[in-house]
Amino acid sequence: MNTITASLGHEFAVGAVANAVQGRGLTQPKALGNNPAVAAKQRDDADVLARIAAGDKLAMKVLYARHHVQTYRFLLRLVGDEAHAEDLVSEVFFDVWRNAHQFQGNSRVSTWILAIARFKALSALRRRKDDELDDDQAAAIADTADDPEIAVQKKDRVAIMRQCLSHLSLVHREIIDLAYYQDKPINEVAEILGVPENTVKTRMFHARRRLSELLAQHGIDRTYQ
Repeated sequence: MNTITASLGHEFAVGAVANAVQGRGLTQPKALGNNPAVAAKQRDDADVLARIAAGDKLAMKVLYARHHVQTYRFLLRLVGDEAHAEDLVSEVFFDVWRNAHQFQGNSRVSTWILAIARFKALSALRRRKDDELDDDQAAAIADTADDPEIAVQKKDRVAIMRQCLSHLSLVHREIIDLAYYQDKPINEVAEILGVPENTVKTRMFHARRRLSELLAQHGIDRTYQ
């Protein structure tokens, strides 16, 4: 997974995240389950997973091809390290292979995979917690090493958005990622996180407010597109 591949789709989601800061029509992300094409893919994913449960290695390759990029991006935004995210992707799909028989069909396969990925990421972050700065502490440290090239880059809105997202707490970062990058509806976000839907809505509100504050520190107000 190279850097270019990993970053694909980030810029496409920036507008959605920016709109989220403004609260324009994104209180509840749009569910895709009523789309016939999406519904067909969900059924197909479930069929593929059933084949995996029966030991079909080709089916495992198919599922990996469909979902490893999405899983990698999700993990990368949580752990913040490309090599670590790649390792975790391998762990996630190894668990998918071992536990395919446990899938109950009550959610999308992609939701089930992301729930596994989240557990892996949280476990990894707990292991390295003592070696990491708190997000708020890191955000408060002034960068005195900016050269002109970096200064120009920081004026780029996509780069600023990426930087602001990295300074959100893990709780807020995963809410933004699942709702706006993974396009998960609130009920599926709740399932992945293991919390009630009202908790998801509350976290979404605070995440958007915190992101708005961070953007304001960079001179970007709520009219940011």
